[in-house]
Amino acid sequence: MTTNQDSKIHMIFSLISGSTRWSCKRVDVTCFAILLGKWLSVTAPITLVSALAIFGCSAENSMEQSKQAQQEKSHVANKSIRKEVGEASWYGPGFQGKETANGETFDQKEMTAAHPSLPMGTKAEVTNLENGKKVEVKINDRGPYADGRVIDLSGAAAKKLDMKKDGSTQVKIETTKKSSTKQADKSK
Repeated sequence: MTTNQDSKIHMIFSLISGSTRWSCKRVDVTCFAILLGKWLSVTAPITLVSALAIFGCSAENSMEQSKQAQQEKSHVANKSIRKEVGEASWYGPGFQGKETANGETFDQKEMTAAHPSLPMGTKAEVTNLENGKKVEVKINDRGPYADGRVIDLSGAAAKKLDMKKDGSTQVKIETTKKSSTKQADKSK
């Protein structure tokens, strides 16, 4: 090693060690390791404490943001969140007593419906656009499977909308809220 390189390394070690005094006569790998170890023993705890302080503040802020997001979701869940217009049909006798997509037993006398994408348990107000009659149903199944239909209603819901005779009608679907607090709590 040349004396010029040796003096540059000496200057770097002086900066690292904080001293111009050398415990090693010669700059070599062993001396470098000793000085690096001394430097790390001083800087590592400072770095660790700083990192913990930064991450601690970040985690606290993240928890606060998470709480705010949950409150906003809860608030939105109780408001009208989606509107859809399309053709509705009804299903009944052939499905009576069978299991729905959410595990309930289908009862055509209940105010329920099948929808392709609304979350299970969602309450939806369905309005018959031909006569203005409305019914609130709980989404507990998937469907309809007939082309061009947006919702399948139980027999009771279809009767309340006065569409049972025709079999289908144009409707507006407006979601309102989850059917139970248990299901609303799961989304939080």
